[in-house]
Amino acid sequence: MDQYYKPEHLPNFPKIAEGNAELAAKFFDYYGAVFAEGALSTREKALIALAVAHAVQCPYCIDAYTQESLQQGADLEQMTEAIHVATAIRGGASLVHGMQMLDQAKQLIM
Repeated sequence: MDQYYKPEHLPNFPKIAEGNAELAAKFFDYYGAVFAEGALSTREKALIALAVAHAVQCPYCIDAYTQESLQQGADLEQMTEAIHVATAIRGGASLVHGMQMLDQAKQLIM
């Protein structure tokens, strides 16, 4: 195997139902409902998904939601900005955990 993630896995994702058709159907029904037009537009949802895909580091999701964001009318600037939002949140979450270290260090030093 020359690479862990294979591009052909993404279009074949529905085949995951071979392991448990009932659970797969429930998941895909839910997934479809989540991404349907609602209080948020499908473009907004695609941009959110693209940002989350980067935060959770899912290459399949990055490919899928890059394509979906473009199909829903997002441009490269909007997509890049969405990724920066995810980056800021992930970085901030890491940094705020530094408060735990700070409290612990102060207890040990004093």
